[in-house]
Order: sequence, then structure tokens, then C-alpha cells
Amino acid sequence: MKFKQVTLFGATGLIGGYLLKFLLKDSDIHLINLVGRKPFHLQHDKINNIVIDFEDFSSILNSVSGSELVFVSIGTTMSKVNGDKKKYKSVDFDIIFNIAKACKQKNVRQLIYVSSLGANSNSSNFYLRLKGEIDEAIAELNLNSTSVFRPSVLLGKRNESRPGEKILQLVMPLLDFIIPSDSKAIKAEDVAKSMLNNSKNYKSGFHIFQYNQIKNI
Repeated sequence: MKFKQVTLFGATGLIGGYLLKFLLKDSDIHLINLVGRKPFHLQHDKINNIVIDFEDFSSILNSVSGSELVFVSIGTTMSKVNGDKKKYKSVDFDIIFNIAKACKQKNVRQLIYVSSLGANSNSSNFYLRLKGEIDEAIAELNLNSTSVFRPSVLLGKRNESRPGEKILQLVMPLLDFIIPSDSKAIKAEDVAKSMLNNSKNYKSGFHIFQYNQIKNI
């Protein structure tokens, strides 16, 4: 399946960085809109840098206009927002939901985004509850096609320091033989590759992918 135009939110992140790498190499992709608060550092014939204010819905709306496919790999950490749950939610819920709403209004063919293993709106864990809430909210929008990727711990080198994740990256592969399949750590590169492969196999409706499905795509 060929795409004249795709939009990527989160190209500076771990999964987003790999996604961009694969998109640039894919001959089926003609134009890539990279959306962020600042211009992306990489220059390429395929890349169209779009700088927006994420609090301005019309800017988000314009950034997905004309795209057949939208990838979202956006997230923050408690350390980045100094423990402020309201600020955390403004990124992990508000921005992602507004992107999904924009996809609905612009009739985007596919939305593919990253959530988390264990996402559950009834969870006592703030992070997992928020992930569950955004998944449910987007499902209710009834987009043409939505694919939600729910990986466990991601393996890969980030540009930022996440000490807790680093420890898990070291420990979990050693315990791989006793960890249930859906909870296994997974390479961020594999998640990105799976997201792109999945986009080539269009299915309408709302679909969730966890470890086994991600590895099989």
C-alpha cells in the first residue's frame, strides 16, 4: 500500500525515531509531516517540518490535513512535569485525544498510536488508568481505522535519562523465561517496524496489539 502523505507525532522519542528511520527508507511513503513544538533537526526531501502549538486545536487539525495515515508516539514522564499530574495528563491524554479528534474531522484513513501494556481505566495506577482512559476515549470516536500498540518495557537507547526504565531494560531480558508473553520487554525498533507493517494491511475498526501480535506483524 502506497501513501502520498503520512504524519508523525513524536519523532524525537524512542519508537518515533525508529519509525522515522523506516518511513524514510520506505519507497511506498512519499511525504512525511513531522509535527512538533520545534523544527526537527533532520533535513530530507521526504520531510515536511510542521511546528505547532499543541494547545491550539486548529494547528493540530491543519497538521493532519491531507494525510492518509497518522502515527502518534507521544508521552512524557513525571520527572519532566515535576510530578504534576495535571501537566502529565495534558500530554498523555489531551494531546493524543486532540490528534485523534483531528483525524476524525479530517477523515484520516488510519490512526496508529502507542499506548501501554496494562492500560485500564479502572486501574489504581495513575499511568495505566490514564492510558486506559485515552484508549477508551479514542475508541468512542469511531475512526475509520485505529491500531493501538501496547508494548511492555521498551528496549533501546533513549536520548533522555530514565533510570527506572534503564534498570528494567537490564533485568527483564534475564527473566524472560518466566515472564508471561505479553509482559516481555520488546525492542522499540520492533514496535516501530510492526506499526509500519500494520499500516500496509488496512483493517477498519479499533484494534489492540500486544507482544505476540506485535512480534508477528
